[in-house]
Amino acid sequence: MSGNPAVVMRLVASAYSVAEKAGAIVRKVLHSGELGIVEKTGANDLQTLADRLAQQSICASLSTRFPKVTVIGEEELPAEEVKEDLIELGQFDEILQKNCPEEFRSLKEEELVVWVDPLDGTKEYTEGLLDNVTVLIGIAYGGRAIAGVINQPFYNYQLGAGAVLGRTMWGVLGLGAFGFQLQEVPGDKRIVTTTRSHSNKVVTDCVNAMEPHEVIRVGGAGNKIIQLVEGRASAYVFASPGCKKWDTCAPEAILHAVGGKLTDMYGNTYRYDADVQHMNSAGVLAALRNHDYYVSRVPQSVLQALKTD
Repeated sequence: MSGNPAVVMRLVASAYSVAEKAGAIVRKVLHSGELGIVEKTGANDLQTLADRLAQQSICASLSTRFPKVTVIGEEELPAEEVKEDLIELGQFDEILQKNCPEEFRSLKEEELVVWVDPLDGTKEYTEGLLDNVTVLIGIAYGGRAIAGVINQPFYNYQLGAGAVLGRTMWGVLGLGAFGFQLQEVPGDKRIVTTTRSHSNKVVTDCVNAMEPHEVIRVGGAGNKIIQLVEGRASAYVFASPGCKKWDTCAPEAILHAVGGKLTDMYGNTYRYDADVQHMNSAGVLAALRNHDYYVSRVPQSVLQALKTD
């Protein structure tokens, strides 16, 4: 795109470069061997040095370039000066060359909200399940997730020494999603992906009600949405509070950009305004295709166990 790109495209281009920087930080902390793990609310809710540094990098970098954008990060960190080497002011040029969808061309900085999960899948990160780990930067306007960036810091790590690690995917509603090959599970198979470490009877009952041919249990909301768009799973079913807005904003935008859908267990969409409650209290139900089928299969007992926002 020639001339001056729209604010939203500049923000996505920055978020791409910033996510790559955060991914590099996440790798560097792991390789140092000093993870600096602290428990937030318990053994399944951890924070590491990588979470803290990556969030500082993302939030400070985006706020420097876009001071009027509201940036909300997962980690509650003390206000302190961010080191110069954490700031990333680059922009991914390929995004700047794309045409901004008409409905977003005139958006202003102050109308945009960015939801940041600096390290989605922290528990898996500490256990060496590195393909579960993502960096999530979601962009919302008018309460709707309209763009997202997902970085996988350890993509290709199974290939061993010498492999080039990491990849970044991004998407904008009305434009599409990039950085991966869109694939679907064959239509005669139902593969459900769900939580690895936050299961209970309600979660299990709901998964079983989908009549899946196969169930995959992995960590990270970002990772599960990647499974949907790369044809490794048909639906992401998590009938429990636990996911937060920073877990779902970026993945939802990418999924919606390729025609998929993410809602709560009732089939209602979540809102991403700056003042909403952070918890996705009525669970998460996402699919690349046939979302209505999965909503129709949610048992009444599951719905009664959850409350809507």
